[in-house]
Amino acid sequence: MSVSALGAATAPTLRSSGVAGQAARLTLSESDQRIVDRLQARDRVVRAHESAHMAAGSGLITHGASFTYETGPDGKRYAVGGEVGIDVSQGRTPEETLARAERIRAAALAPADPSAQDRQVASQADRMAVEARLEISASKLSSDVPDNEISADANVSGPAASYAAIASASAGSGSRVDTYA
Repeated sequence: MSVSALGAATAPTLRSSGVAGQAARLTLSESDQRIVDRLQARDRVVRAHESAHMAAGSGLITHGASFTYETGPDGKRYAVGGEVGIDVSQGRTPEETLARAERIRAAALAPADPSAQDRQVASQADRMAVEARLEISASKLSSDVPDNEISADANVSGPAASYAAIASASAGSGSRVDTYA
């Protein structure tokens, strides 16, 4: 998950406001102060965004937040982008994969304003969940239907086998199943 960077800041413009008998204090010009204010606000947003991923992705996080920084006119570094590593691998079983996919999706969409990359990870998790649900359905159907009622073509596998199992299981019971999406 990443957050896009804020535009580059201009070089610092410092002016001194001296007081007799004291060392000169450096202060920022009004335009530089506006830049610092924007960088501070962006830093808060970026850190909150990545924290939301980490909180929702507990157990899936491969590495904590890493940030891209920009140095402001005041010489301080501000986070303007970031990312959190999330393990998007499948589980050992379809049920575990489904649970992981739901957690991955929740972690990806946890921030108030998910980035394009966040939405892409959520979409990947949605596809993983669909595949896991298909596998779960196929295994339930194959365990519910006796071997002699499953398609005569023993080479049929995957979704085709699921449809064949559904068709043969429902043929005698009078129920109908829509097989289109």
